[in-house]
Amino acid sequence: MELTTVPIENPDGLNLILGQSHFIKTVEDLHETLAGSAPALKFGIAFCESSGPRLVRRSGNDDGLVDLAVRNALAIGAGHSFLIFLREGFPVNVLNAVKLVPEVCRIFCASANPIEVVVGETETGRAILGVVDGQPPLGVENEEQVAERKEILRRFGYKL
Repeated sequence: MELTTVPIENPDGLNLILGQSHFIKTVEDLHETLAGSAPALKFGIAFCESSGPRLVRRSGNDDGLVDLAVRNALAIGAGHSFLIFLREGFPVNVLNAVKLVPEVCRIFCASANPIEVVVGETETGRAILGVVDGQPPLGVENEEQVAERKEILRRFGYKL
């Protein structure tokens, strides 16, 4: 097996969801789930089909996000993987709904950090083995930083 890392192209620091599913119906079901989750949400989806014509299936309501998802899906090239780029919303707003799509097997990450995908390649294909999501910690938060974190959550409306 050959191991490589594939950096996710994300020039605007957008939120993304990277996952694995198991059926061609994934693209339509993810589209319906995202469109029904938040009216203002803009998204692009790409899904790497792993049998038959082995195409990158795509959908979304923002052509630029669809194109970005397709470019990254082609670079990763792992069968049954999918990538969603989001604008005007956050993964936390849609992640549980995405996980409940019947075809979805796993989520590798949901992040706006710089992402590298760890890919294993054999004679039969490519697989996502994991992700590098951001950078390692520099320390442990102090009491002032705890207060800042709590204030941010309240400012964003996630806590009362």
